[in-house]
Amino acid sequence: MIKTLSVLFHNGRQFIPDVINASLKPPFRGRPIITNVKIDEKKAVELCPVGAISRNPFSIDLGKCVFCGECSIEFPEKIIFTQDYKLATNIRERLIIKEGEDIPITIDKSQIRPDIKKICKKSLKLREISAAGDNSAEWEMNASNNVQFDISRYGIEFVASPRHADGILITGPISQNMAKAVEICYDATPEPQIIILAGTDAISGGIFNGSRAICRDFIKNNHVDLYIPGNPPHPLTIINGLLNLID
Repeated sequence: MIKTLSVLFHNGRQFIPDVINASLKPPFRGRPIITNVKIDEKKAVELCPVGAISRNPFSIDLGKCVFCGECSIEFPEKIIFTQDYKLATNIRERLIIKEGEDIPITIDKSQIRPDIKKICKKSLKLREISAAGDNSAEWEMNASNNVQFDISRYGIEFVASPRHADGILITGPISQNMAKAVEICYDATPEPQIIILAGTDAISGGIFNGSRAICRDFIKNNHVDLYIPGNPPHPLTIINGLLNLID
């Protein structure tokens, strides 16, 4: 008994009772803020390994960003990563953070398909597809359902068969070898056939963007219902994104 109590005292309370208002501390990097401080923008663009930084206006695309932090280390007064983990949205353009703006990333409720609201408001079942992922996003997906975060308390679960799912959640850049498998899995999913992209690799291809080894045709040919950025996305980012999607 004494040993058990000492372990509990040492570890503290790990369960997060309120995942909507929880807070994170550095070194976690969330939504960045770009100030109006003047810098060598050309150098900043060249510094980014995945081309997430652009000029005119100066901006960072979180759909491409791998959150390495090199830009904020080089230009700490220009680019400041906050601990805001609510990054998911259903509008791709909202992942582009522009200079001088401090606007939270949100979901456009008017763009959520009515059948998602009708069918999935109380329960959401997803089939996760690792489409050539590096397992980091997959690990965080698993973590979202551990005892700390417990996503299943909201009726959100990952299922083994696409026939039992409301939609698919894709991690990884989608390799040539996985492209057909993604199509088959999606076709086997009944309505409303939700498509969610989790992680930078899934959203843009990440560091693999432009490689002949990946095939992004599925993303180009289908409507995406939710983008969850991060490399990998934090469990709190995943959970809050999914909760907002089902309203």
